[in-house]
Amino acid sequence: MTTAVLETERLSLFRLSERSPEDCAFTLRQLNEPSFLRNIGDRGVRTLEQARDYVFSRMVSSYRSHGYGLYGVRLKTTGQTIGSCGLIRRDALDAPDLGYALLPEFESCGYASEAAAGVLAHARTTLGLHRILAITDPANAGSIRVLEKLGFRFEKMVRLPAEDIDLKLFVSDVAES
Repeated sequence: MTTAVLETERLSLFRLSERSPEDCAFTLRQLNEPSFLRNIGDRGVRTLEQARDYVFSRMVSSYRSHGYGLYGVRLKTTGQTIGSCGLIRRDALDAPDLGYALLPEFESCGYASEAAAGVLAHARTTLGLHRILAITDPANAGSIRVLEKLGFRFEKMVRLPAEDIDLKLFVSDVAES
């Protein structure tokens, strides 16, 4: 089992690897969940090979370039990967962006808030980051609730390159958290 980057009371967050068949299978499933497609978008990943390429080009390259990225979220009790959570560096934003997604059967259990709080603490104490952003579809009420619970505040509407909708941009100054 992969070494944890950080742990919370119930969760272990770890670096995903394109070399792990389990990580690639999880990624393939997550990227094709109806809730992911609706709230985050279609990444066009339909095969295990495409999932492996996606993990390498998105996650692993971010770990190497920035020292952070989206991590797998695993239950400590069972070792099952239930989602992803971490920081994304987007050229269109002036600071890292908090992202998270859970498999549907693990939603509404407090895991997204717990994982995101762990990532924010890690960003502050380990990575030395002071400003964290988050973007979400205005219709994604669940995600907005999580961000507000974590102390993020709405700043403005934005449209990222290659997106066809305006997104809500939230900000958190983790130095004051």
